[in-house]
Amino acid sequence: MTDSTLSAPATFDAQAADYEAPRRRLVPCFDAFYGTAVDALAMLGRPPARVLDLGAGTGILAARVAAAYPEAELVLTDGAPAMLEQARETLGERAEIVVADLADPLPAGGFDAVVSALAIHHLGDEDKRALFARVAAALPPGGVFVNAEQVAGPTPCFDRRYRDWHETASAAAGATPEEWAGAVELMRHDRCADVESQLHWLREAGFDAADCLFKHHCFAVLVARRKF
Repeated sequence: MTDSTLSAPATFDAQAADYEAPRRRLVPCFDAFYGTAVDALAMLGRPPARVLDLGAGTGILAARVAAAYPEAELVLTDGAPAMLEQARETLGERAEIVVADLADPLPAGGFDAVVSALAIHHLGDEDKRALFARVAAALPPGGVFVNAEQVAGPTPCFDRRYRDWHETASAAAGATPEEWAGAVELMRHDRCADVESQLHWLREAGFDAADCLFKHHCFAVLVARRKF
């Protein structure tokens, strides 16, 4: 069985040990992308006490949330256990680890904020909409949802532009042909949606405010606040 025939969690599990090292090269806007996601939590108006990270992978985003909010309790979910083991090594006792797919019910307990990075685009559009509704239901009034995501263009010509830029910018950042080939293999699982559609779905789900705070070609940070 080749990686291309595996489910998304199995594919990411197979690459867990080597996943994080090339991220800066394969996400050319890495610092601004993740930095905006963490900064967006300030929309809560207070430090979050409990944060849920959906599709947390090796904990790249969760580690930055932990550094920004040392008192916050973190709950990480992912359908790939080997990826979560990498996160456990990074975060130790700071995080509760839950093996769960994005289509599963969310962990019990209240959350001030829900975050996700480069995960939800593996769901089909209807499953994205269902997840947004579950996230809204899990947040208190004024709770914040931050989705640092890979997005589709509004038209096929923009999709082509995004792909060309991504490959060129990754190579300029030092990605090897082998690293890019591995990224392309992972992208076989992508089901990206455009920004405007996702903002509309977030508002439908019960978020009264939703916007894109950062966008660089196919990388965007979407932020939504639940109605008071």
